[in-house]
Amino acid sequence: MKKLADKIKRVGLIGNSEKVSCGAAVNKAARLLRAAGRQVYCDAETARLCHLREQVEPDAAALARQADLLLVFGGDGTMLRVAREIAGSQTPILGINIGGLGFLTAVSSSDLARALQHVWKGEFKFEPRSLIEARARCRGKTIRQSALNDFVISRGIASRLIELRVSVDDEPLTRYRCDGLIVGSPTGSTAYSLAAGGAVVFPTAEVLQLTPICPHTLSNRSLVLPLASRISVEVLNSKPTTILSADGQLLAELSAGDRIAIRCSRQAVRLLHLQGSSFFESLRAKLHWRGANL
Repeated sequence: MKKLADKIKRVGLIGNSEKVSCGAAVNKAARLLRAAGRQVYCDAETARLCHLREQVEPDAAALARQADLLLVFGGDGTMLRVAREIAGSQTPILGINIGGLGFLTAVSSSDLARALQHVWKGEFKFEPRSLIEARARCRGKTIRQSALNDFVISRGIASRLIELRVSVDDEPLTRYRCDGLIVGSPTGSTAYSLAAGGAVVFPTAEVLQLTPICPHTLSNRSLVLPLASRISVEVLNSKPTTILSADGQLLAELSAGDRIAIRCSRQAVRLLHLQGSSFFESLRAKLHWRGANL
């Protein structure tokens, strides 16, 4: 991988403006990159946040077209946003964790200098992550959106169940009465789906996962499907309000009769992982899978 490392000449920086400590970490990264002889780029929001006078691009998508590597500072939410914005780009992403638990942010901000030394030595690997996409016709508007973790169809603030009719590859599956339904990618298995009782899925496995949220029928369990599956969800209830979100971001309010078609996207993103790191290591460290003596 040393030859690939030598090709990393231009590095883009993206920070989360909502995290107070992010500015200091981004500025530290800029200093380390300059010292290593790399060109520093950033998006417009990060330039304002950190008062950088580097090459500035208007957004993450434009930045990905210019950079050989993106360093994303924040948490998983920031990584998810960037993944959606640069979907289909070959530019790899390295997540720098600022704050709490994160499965997508591979490096702690306090360990940034060591991590960059590993990158310059070529001690890393690339890992492709599949995106999923949703298409819907909601209240007369057409919606098309990608997500890295999941799409969620759920009730609003009312404490009432919603009703969803679901089919897979044009074959009826079931009719859910529940608080909501999560359609997740392998990457999303450690997010909302896990909290709702779904399985932990290896992030490069070629599967999708359907996980109902508080289903009225206790036999409605999380279901693992082939990655090529085409999932259709029809909203049956007029009340309470039903909403559609992508990676936790609200997309639309849905009405009775609205349909959402979800499938694997042709686009993906590439994550950079340092040598020696692994998904199983993350499970042990972040979910405390260490065993116990009873």
